[in-house]
Amino acid sequence: MLVRQAMSTVVLTIGPDHTLRQAAALMSARRVGAAVVHDPDAGGIGILTERDVLISVGLGQDPDTERAHAHTTTDVVFAAPSWTVEEAARAMVHGGFRHLIVLDRGEPAGIVSVRDIIRCWAPARPRHEEPAVPA
Repeated sequence: MLVRQAMSTVVLTIGPDHTLRQAAALMSARRVGAAVVHDPDAGGIGILTERDVLISVGLGQDPDTERAHAHTTTDVVFAAPSWTVEEAARAMVHGGFRHLIVLDRGEPAGIVSVRDIIRCWAPARPRHEEPAVPA
């Protein structure tokens, strides 16, 4: 299966001056674990993840004053829509992250997450079937 078939095509994009609280609220409302940070002044895009927010809060930083740009990963590994999900999984394992921004012709086309990849590999369970409970 290819990344284009597994990725989420609705991408949450925020600006570099969003506070971490604003970013967290948007991620929570959209039920996503990452946001693309578009900074036209810095000439590129980065990613802010739920882990970045948690690290900041864990350090005692104020989510109402901390800005996304200070916590954004800008040295991003991007995926291509034509990658296989195996290639995306290898990149995630190698880099130690859970999300890849998917670029198509230099523009964000989606995000692929570990959850997306697992969904591709795990067989679907019928809705009426209860999950197995270990004895």
